[in-house]
Amino acid sequence: MRVLVIGGGIIGVTTAYSLRQRGLEVTVLERNAGVAQEASFANAGVIAPSYAAPWAQPGMPKKVLAQLFRRDAAVVFRPTRDRALWRWLRQWYRECELERFARNKARMQRLASYSRAQLHEVAARHAIDYEQARGYLQLFRNADELERNAPARKVLQDLGVSFRQLTETECRQIEPTLTEATPLAGGVYMPDDESGNCAYFARRLKEICEGDGVEFRFGARVTGLTTGRGRIESVQTADGPLPADAYVLAAGCDSAQLLTGTGIDVPLYPVQGYSATAQITRHEHAPLLSIMDETYKVAVTRLGNRLRVAGIAEIGKRAPTLRTASLRTLLRVAQDWFPAAASWSSAQYWVGARPMLPDGPPLLGATPLSNLYLNIGHGSTGWAMACGSGQVLADVVTGRAPAIGLDGLTLARYH
Repeated sequence: MRVLVIGGGIIGVTTAYSLRQRGLEVTVLERNAGVAQEASFANAGVIAPSYAAPWAQPGMPKKVLAQLFRRDAAVVFRPTRDRALWRWLRQWYRECELERFARNKARMQRLASYSRAQLHEVAARHAIDYEQARGYLQLFRNADELERNAPARKVLQDLGVSFRQLTETECRQIEPTLTEATPLAGGVYMPDDESGNCAYFARRLKEICEGDGVEFRFGARVTGLTTGRGRIESVQTADGPLPADAYVLAAGCDSAQLLTGTGIDVPLYPVQGYSATAQITRHEHAPLLSIMDETYKVAVTRLGNRLRVAGIAEIGKRAPTLRTASLRTLLRVAQDWFPAAASWSSAQYWVGARPMLPDGPPLLGATPLSNLYLNIGHGSTGWAMACGSGQVLADVVTGRAPAIGLDGLTLARYH
């Protein structure tokens, strides 16, 4: 069986790897000059099943409104006449209810936990060092935010996930490089979570795939899908149609547009995110743990000799362009916690579009078209879910039962 994987981000590469492991002939189509060039390139690097949660959660609408006119807002909303935006927002608002949040978080954690185990297995099998660091610490600057986090902690407790709620003193004991100057009400520590270099892992896995016979076609821009008789007959590219036996759509934010005309409608929308990466100059002041500042929803992760600061959710703007105010917010958070750790003035900046669904979990598996499969909508948790999603897709394509239940992770929840 010949399979075309559309998209060469971390999701597409892990999917190609898993399909090839099952003996299928695989070709990856990627419009850029290499793998992991867009949303996978300079993300936060967080692999945190315990933290995996939908953006739609109790209290989030109020927080968005409260920050609407702040230049340092964690969520930036740019109203437009785009009908897809307002449709997405209506669905997102409904999913902020406590019961729906708990259900969606559980679904995401199921996949992310499985994916972390698969990541470790693949990394061990091929001796891939992806600059991983163990432990994840949420920081709350005030008591109100710590209280708003209570529903998420309840879900963790119900699922039996390992975590510890910490006082201010305990936070500073577990990560002693946190500066004393920044107010801190407490934190939540997840010892089993980690971070790592997503783009580097994708490049190494691409090399392994090529050595095993997977073909990567770069500069291959897919413009559409040709359907007929209840299936995909070919993909349209600038060089003409490409036929295959099966197709996996893993094209990030472009996936919704590519599904136009297939009868499959998904509320996928791009949410911009930013990052700044700086060289560590004083290791004694640099963290060993990854931290998340819950006030600004900004993560600080260590990648070898560099620190990456990533976050901000900007919705309503489709073209990814750097926003000065958002970059300042990233640097403010970095300097609030680790002012002497890195050369922040010479940081390298990045902006990318996260492919987000309004309820949070991705869409995996089969579609009404007999030979088309989806691996889309991972939002800001694509790196955390990539290896598991690839395994699930390969199982579904080859007719095997996936190792985890797919309830709430398939197209059925929208149709």
